[in-house]
Amino acid sequence: MYLSPVYTAAPAVADERVGAVFAALDSLGIPYIRFEHDATATMEDCAAVGEALHGTICKNLFLCNRQQTAFYLLTMPGDKPFHTKDLSAQIGSSRLSFAPPEKMEELLNTHPGSASVMGLLFDTEHRVQLVMDRDVYDAEYFCCHPCDNHGSLKIKTSDLLTKFLPHVGHEPIVVDLPRE
Repeated sequence: MYLSPVYTAAPAVADERVGAVFAALDSLGIPYIRFEHDATATMEDCAAVGEALHGTICKNLFLCNRQQTAFYLLTMPGDKPFHTKDLSAQIGSSRLSFAPPEKMEELLNTHPGSASVMGLLFDTEHRVQLVMDRDVYDAEYFCCHPCDNHGSLKIKTSDLLTKFLPHVGHEPIVVDLPRE
């Protein structure tokens, strides 16, 4: 897998969506390190990137209720299994399933394989509820894609919680998902 050198500044050339993510981080004074790499479509692909970042790339799942009236972005450690019943019980929403790709594009301005907390920048109507597993919430660093799975970035979780999320008007629900 191709892995670029470490960068501490926004890419010189980026599509509008990725450019907006780095512009927001820069305007909020959130320092980051980033890599460019081959597309990472699975958590196995993300393992090498996580090693280079000295962190764990989060698993991000875009979910909805059966009626597609409530949308959730779950961010959790990649090595934890996901069971809908565990999450449903904690957030009080039954019949959760993966949301359609077109809803991810509409609400988070990204596509499957690139879901990211950074996509909340584009959820200006606040239709997506962020749900964070406690292991991610309590971690010192937060690693994710900048809305494109050809790159990854690492920021302090405290900057995500106290600067980025207030800027985009989202407050997370914190859940405790089991390891088994």
